[in-house]
Amino acid sequence: MVVRRIVIRARDVVFFKGVVEASEGLAAVFAERGGDLTVAAPEAQAAMLDRVVDELCLELGGVKVDGSGEEGDR
Repeated sequence: MVVRRIVIRARDVVFFKGVVEASEGLAAVFAERGGDLTVAAPEAQAAMLDRVVDELCLELGGVKVDGSGEEGDR
């Protein structure tokens, strides 16, 4: 299982979840609070997950973060 942490505006959470979850079998999205999201996917889907997350972060002004809470590479 691979996990990605994303921070987006709270108003964009429903759109983000809709896009990711519409890609059947890609990933599950968990909203922790506001726009702090955890996205989990099977390891076999890691490359596709990263492509989708990167595109959505670019479109929505989101940021991928690592486990320490600091900004990660996009």
